[in-house]
Amino acid sequence: MFWYFVKLLILLPLVGGMAFGALWLWRKYQPGMIAGQDGRSLKLLEALPMGTFGKLAVVEFEGKKILLSVTRGRIEKIAEGDPYRAR
Repeated sequence: MFWYFVKLLILLPLVGGMAFGALWLWRKYQPGMIAGQDGRSLKLLEALPMGTFGKLAVVEFEGKKILLSVTRGRIEKIAEGDPYRAR
């Protein structure tokens, strides 16, 4: 019984650390994240989940900001704005 608790005290933090590390790596290297888009002509500025399968996304293309509705089978342009206009 003693060895069971020793293994539990060693393996539980190890498994927890591995799960935390895997989640951290998945978030850091997930495709479509905002970091690392300096040289691209199309940039994802922000994405907001809306419900189970939908997202609102703001992208910048050729100097214009575009608000998109993204679902599983469809992408629609909702609005287009000028990034140089006063906020």
